[in-house]
Amino acid sequence: MRDAKPLLLNSDFPRIQRGRLSTLQMNLGYLCNLSCTHCHVNAGPKRTELMTRETMQTALQFAEKYQLEHLDLTGGSPEMNPDFRWLVQQAKQLGLHVMDRCNPTILLEPGYEDTAEFLAAQQVEVIASLPCYLEDNVDAQRGKGVFSASIKALQKLNALGYGQPGSDLILNLVFNPQGIALPPPQAQLEAAYRLFLTEHFQLRFNSLFTITNMPIQRFGAVLLAKGQFEDYMSLLKHAYQPTNLEQVMCRSLLSVDWQGAVYDCDFNQMLGIPLAGRSTYLNQLLEHMPEAMPINVADHCYGCTAGQGSSCTGVLTKT
Repeated sequence: MRDAKPLLLNSDFPRIQRGRLSTLQMNLGYLCNLSCTHCHVNAGPKRTELMTRETMQTALQFAEKYQLEHLDLTGGSPEMNPDFRWLVQQAKQLGLHVMDRCNPTILLEPGYEDTAEFLAAQQVEVIASLPCYLEDNVDAQRGKGVFSASIKALQKLNALGYGQPGSDLILNLVFNPQGIALPPPQAQLEAAYRLFLTEHFQLRFNSLFTITNMPIQRFGAVLLAKGQFEDYMSLLKHAYQPTNLEQVMCRSLLSVDWQGAVYDCDFNQMLGIPLAGRSTYLNQLLEHMPEAMPINVADHCYGCTAGQGSSCTGVLTKT
């Protein structure tokens, strides 16, 4: 697999600094039951990297010490980490708002059938990937049968109260475009999702997050293999909106990999671009946290600032 990183580092992207930290995003490992073409983590069923409980404990101490508000759990499929449930329970006891970036098909896999009930009992916000509301498009990105399994899993969440009017159980969906394209306007696409999923599957959700595909890892390799990398980067750069700089997620977030190393964001983590330009671990920041830290940027950052903008909670420019 060709590596896009060398093509991203010589960048003219504007320099930015972190503001008040509110969110710790934890990658619990690269193990996943799917291997999606747009996956910037290169996750899959054969990956063995998993965060230990010791690293999780350090993360909880960090969140408590610096009075963070949100714990954002991702992977791979974070639920496949053996200590996932322990981490969620401990985080909730600390009063943290916990988000699970969920590939919904995991909720139907053998050994994980009661995961939906666990998430509901702990009042975890579920952010579920459903990269399109059409079956052919989803299966093309994620594998045959994934759309049908995802719908069944989301209906299971609905039956537990997720996404229902008046419920505190939040279910948000995530859209990723196919090929070299920016996401369409989020509000319009959310309306289309809502209409189609309600009419065909009686499926309810709270919000749709549209997220731009990053030209790194598996997606970056696909772009290079197809000779589309330069075209995609040109698209991102020409759509750059400087107003999005004030709202990019790295200003209020730190990303932690499965070994406890810290990065400015999940994308820098996947590129191996460490915090402050040197290897830094959570236990070091637990001892001393600099007040103002410059954020490491490269050309992939144009993906977060192009058009309506992109973050882990959808667009940056609301319309």
